[in-house]
Amino acid sequence: MFVRTILTSKMTRNLYTKNPPYRYNSSDDKWACMLQWCGMPMKSTQPLIDTHLHLASEQFNEDRRAVIERAIEAGIAAMVEIGYDLASSHAAVALANAHPAIFAVVGIQPNHLHDLPSDWIDQIRRLATHPKVVAIGEIGLDYYWMKSPPSEQEKAFRAQLALAAELGLPVVIHSREAMPETIAVLRDAARSPGVMHSFSGDWTAAQECLELGFYLSFSGPLTFPKSAALHEVVQQAPLERLLIETDSPYLSPHPHRGQRNEPSRLVYIAQKLADLRGLSLAELAPQLWQNTLRAFPRMAETLG
Repeated sequence: MFVRTILTSKMTRNLYTKNPPYRYNSSDDKWACMLQWCGMPMKSTQPLIDTHLHLASEQFNEDRRAVIERAIEAGIAAMVEIGYDLASSHAAVALANAHPAIFAVVGIQPNHLHDLPSDWIDQIRRLATHPKVVAIGEIGLDYYWMKSPPSEQEKAFRAQLALAAELGLPVVIHSREAMPETIAVLRDAARSPGVMHSFSGDWTAAQECLELGFYLSFSGPLTFPKSAALHEVVQQAPLERLLIETDSPYLSPHPHRGQRNEPSRLVYIAQKLADLRGLSLAELAPQLWQNTLRAFPRMAETLG
C-alpha cells in the first residue's frame, strides 16, 4: 500500500504537468499506467493472446521456462510460436506439442531462402498437419535486408500462399520496405486471409490490407511516443480487425525499448491500444481474444 501511494502521487504529478488533461477509463487503467511509467511488470485481469513470438530463439535458452511462466502470470493465456525457416518451424511445432498454451505457425521467411533443400515445401506441408499449427508463416517480402533477389522472394511467397490455400490455413505476412509489392502479390495470388505481422504501414496501406480481409497486428512500436502513423491506424481501423503481438525477443515496448522482449510485456501493447481507442483494458481484452480466434480458426477448436 505504501508503494502504491507513493507511485500514485508521483504519477499524478507527472501526468497533469506533462500531458494535461489525462483521463483514465477505470481505476485499473490508472494503476496500469503507473506501473508502465515506472517500468514495473504489468498484468491483465482478462486473458490475452500473443499472436507472434519466437520463444525458440537462442536468446531464451537460459530461461525459456521462466519466460513462459512470467507470461502466464501476466495474463497471457496463449502464445503463437512463429517459424521463419525449417529449423525454427520444426522447433515451433515441438514447443506447441510440449506446452498447452503454445500454438505454432510454420513457414519460410524471405530472409531465410538460401540453402533450402529441394523438398522444403513438402516439409512445411507435413508440419502443417499438426493440429496445433494454426497458420503458414511468417512469409512475404523483405526489401530492407534483401538477402535474396526479389524474384526468388516472390516465388517462395507465392508457393507458400498456394500451400496455405490448399490446406485451408491463414497466412502470417512479413513485409519490410515492400508493402506495395506485398499487397500486389496478395491481390493477385490465390490465398487464404490472414494477419499482417507487426504492421508498420500508414492508414492508406492499412485500408488496402483490410480490404483484402487481413487482420492488422501491432507490436512494441505502437507504444513509442513518435509512432503517430501507427496510432492513427489503430484509431481508424475496425476494432474487430486488430491483434497484438510481442515478436519476442525483438521490438520490446516502452519503457523497455532496447531490451530483450518477452511475452509478458504484451500487456503494455494491449494497454496502449486500449488507450488509443478510449477503452479500458478489461473492455478491450475480450474483443482481442475473439479477433484472434477468428484469425486463427484452429485455435478456436482448442480455446473456444
